[in-house]
Amino acid sequence: MNSIKDMVKDNKKVVFTRFKEGNLWYQTECGFEFPVPVEDAGTATFLPEDKAMLFMRYIRKHIAFLEKAKADHAVA
Repeated sequence: MNSIKDMVKDNKKVVFTRFKEGNLWYQTECGFEFPVPVEDAGTATFLPEDKAMLFMRYIRKHIAFLEKAKADHAVA
């Protein structure tokens, strides 16, 4: 997996891929997919393509979720 810095640097983009179970799913240029909860949207506009830098919060959150799931699975 690329680092979050690599995913957002040099004005990289994210692309909307789908809506599922209350989440807008986006994909970075390197192929990393992450959810954006609709409840977080408020009055914001989510575009089909946008700057990855604006989504760092959600990318970071999903990386942490995946790392925790991996660690939990290794222990079980």
